[in-house]
Amino acid sequence: MSARRRHIASGALAMIAALTLAGCSGGGTSEEPASPQTIVPAAASEFWVDPASTAAKQVEEWRNQGRSADATELEKIARQPVARWIGSDGNTADEVRGLVGQAKAAGRTAVLVAYNIPNRDCGLYSQGGASDDGDYRNWVSDFASGLGGTKTIVILEPDALPQTLTNCEGQGEQEGREALLAGAVKTLSQAGAEVYIDAGNPGFVTDTGKLADGLRKSGVDQAAGFALNVSNFQSTDAVESYGKKVSDAVGGKKFVIDTSRNGNGPYTSSDDKNWCNPPGRALGTPPTRSTGDPRVAAFLWIKEPGDSDGECRGGPKAGDWMPDYALGLAKAAKSS
Repeated sequence: MSARRRHIASGALAMIAALTLAGCSGGGTSEEPASPQTIVPAAASEFWVDPASTAAKQVEEWRNQGRSADATELEKIARQPVARWIGSDGNTADEVRGLVGQAKAAGRTAVLVAYNIPNRDCGLYSQGGASDDGDYRNWVSDFASGLGGTKTIVILEPDALPQTLTNCEGQGEQEGREALLAGAVKTLSQAGAEVYIDAGNPGFVTDTGKLADGLRKSGVDQAAGFALNVSNFQSTDAVESYGKKVSDAVGGKKFVIDTSRNGNGPYTSSDDKNWCNPPGRALGTPPTRSTGDPRVAAFLWIKEPGDSDGECRGGPKAGDWMPDYALGLAKAAKSS
């Protein structure tokens, strides 16, 4: 397994965040006071930091409770840019427009995850998605409308392609799913997005030739590249080595790596759910374009550190916030 869904923000939360940003950036006046979350300093990065993120709210709550040391540790997450996952909740065009608008006003680039493929997660922990192919195409069109030509990074459908090549195979939808992804690449790219198709991780699809073929059918030639390690814990070195093999097979395409929780590498045990809320993990390299390798387009935090992978090891449903798990990731981090 690879990616696990995080909470999909509502339009109301996006509006609150917009007011917060306006209050702290000086870009106009607002009768609403700046949210206390804005005191968390954003990291120096091209990418947008949401001042109303779950981690930022937790920092505020712990400070109010006198848990100053824990709040300071959690700033390691709150001050970093984390991708926002977009599903079908609410008005997709308005939600996307609000997020990219905030990022643009701050002079930053938003990182979004498009996550609404039909039969999402093969009906497992993060099940859901569009009702059918037509519904999905309409949703992608709404997503693109929200982008409005604004520079944005979009990670396209975590798990969708890798699962069709592994444990979703045989459900009769692989060919159709690849066509949907190819259409999404075209639509989102034309709307200004830098699109990376999710391609799993070294422990997911081990046949890189098979993966490369799937990527080509999914429109990687028209995309900026592909994404690896989304919501997983594989070490950066291992993912880079794997990514270069895949890149070699798809014309040298670039790739991005999710480093949000891979600071201690993968969890190894006899448990077949090593990907699900494993103990002893740590934050990885903060988001940056400076990767040291021309084919690695960026290190990104695509999974929000602290969001559950699913109902395992005592965790809540996929996407629910686990503050103590987030704190553990932060405390174990080798750097902030």
